[in-house]
Amino acid sequence: MRLDTRAQFAAIFRLGVKELWSLLRDPMMLVLIAYTFTVSIYVAATALPESLHNATIAIVDEDGSPLSARIASAFYPPHFRRPELISLAEMDAGMDSGRYTFVLDIPPDFQRDVLAGRTPSMQLNIDATRMSQAFTGNGYIQQMVNDEVNEFVQRHRGASVPPVDLVLHARFNPNLEESWFGALMEIINNVTMLSIILTGAALIREREHGTIEHLLVMPVNPFEIMVAKVWSMGLVVALAALVALVFVVQGALHVPVHGSVALFMLATAVHLFATTSLGIFLATVARSMPQFGMLIVLVLVPLELLSGGTTPRESMPAFVRDVMLAAPTTHYVSVGQAILYRGAGLGVVWPQLLANLAIGAVLFGVALGRFRRTISQMA
Repeated sequence: MRLDTRAQFAAIFRLGVKELWSLLRDPMMLVLIAYTFTVSIYVAATALPESLHNATIAIVDEDGSPLSARIASAFYPPHFRRPELISLAEMDAGMDSGRYTFVLDIPPDFQRDVLAGRTPSMQLNIDATRMSQAFTGNGYIQQMVNDEVNEFVQRHRGASVPPVDLVLHARFNPNLEESWFGALMEIINNVTMLSIILTGAALIREREHGTIEHLLVMPVNPFEIMVAKVWSMGLVVALAALVALVFVVQGALHVPVHGSVALFMLATAVHLFATTSLGIFLATVARSMPQFGMLIVLVLVPLELLSGGTTPRESMPAFVRDVMLAAPTTHYVSVGQAILYRGAGLGVVWPQLLANLAIGAVLFGVALGRFRRTISQMA
């Protein structure tokens, strides 16, 4: 029994090494790995601007008062471009042509009404076709106008002490740097994507090249073949993720990692057990590489969008939250954010690790059963 176990481990090791050599002879896959864990992460962290960045705004100043001039001077980069002062007749044409996202119309006698204690109306026109800027900019502009009016009134009527002094403390990302979030979440998403692609492509490549028949006449079984693909492709993705975390995220982007890198790599290994098994299952369902690519799209989109990395799970419908508990990405995102952002230890993230281990065992069992049936049909 001991010799059989040793022979089985030796076979799994040799088959895994064969997979690594096959990957080294595939230049397109090597380019994909290098791009995914270098350029892709850097672009995701730096190239996507804030939702409100250099928004175009124009101001119709019908009041011509110091207060209206104060409001106009409150808009400046990087959230807004320098506002253009236009007439009321130019407003509709500018909005129709798309020159302005926002047009703020300050009515006549605005300052006089404010100082008299009345509540004058101010019109804000928004180009809602630019939805992200329109949604965010609406709140920004309302807050900025209110702040300027309040400060102006206090100087004329005497300063008043607010009843509550709210002190904001942004934890884990004090400067609210979007690159911190983008870089780390891109690693988590790319680990999922590439592990599914590599394992599935390895199996389909053997089927298309006819080498799977060679394996059938060797003294190996489907379990050994599948485990070899899981550990070899998982090792490649894990090493690429570690290099990206150290040299791209921490080195090039200067994003601090608050938790243990070793614990994150342990969580990555558990997650890879599940996603590589999923990749093999999809490869047994698909009959060709194009079909496999289409299946990946159908699987990856919900895995990445509904796992909590893009949108907080609390904002999703209860049904979606419950269903996505069966997805390994949900627990991996939770673990990754806890370790990398908040510095959580094993005592905090062990439930998610166990959940991913259980999901991986189920996916591995299902994929192995499907793989055995596929091989028996080819024999």
